[in-house]
Amino acid sequence: MRHGDKIKNLGRKKAHREALLSNLSCQLIEHKRIVTTLAKAKALRVFVEPLITKGRTNTTHQRRVVFSYLQDKEAVTELFSTIAEKIAGRPGGYTRIIKLGARPGDNAETAMIELVDFNEVYGKGKGEAKAAAKKTRRSGGAKKKAEVADAPEAEEKAAE
Repeated sequence: MRHGDKIKNLGRKKAHREALLSNLSCQLIEHKRIVTTLAKAKALRVFVEPLITKGRTNTTHQRRVVFSYLQDKEAVTELFSTIAEKIAGRPGGYTRIIKLGARPGDNAETAMIELVDFNEVYGKGKGEAKAAAKKTRRSGGAKKKAEVADAPEAEEKAAE
């Protein structure tokens, strides 16, 4: 029985699993999105999100802690510079997993894991839609009446 055993072993010994997750993390930081199996993506999310949180505070100690996990200077530099400034306002949830279906060779369930703030397709549309749909309970009658009154005047000026 595996009561209380929350770690995803991925069919590997500890050293092999840590090396795998370290390499996947470096590639995710470098390319901002990678395609892998669903099980590896779920294990990677648990591994990389605390590292990204550490990347928000740019101190020598945090850099050394992250480097002890990643063992890649370029990935650490990228994390503490580019990624840290993009995720500064986000309170967690830095990655997104999108299921892609079964791989033809071995029928393994594949998924794409990506950094949320680096996807232009999802981020822009939702933010604008939410801003337009935002409603308040305050009375905005005076503003609306002023806009309606200004509209005919603007049309007359445009016609001239």
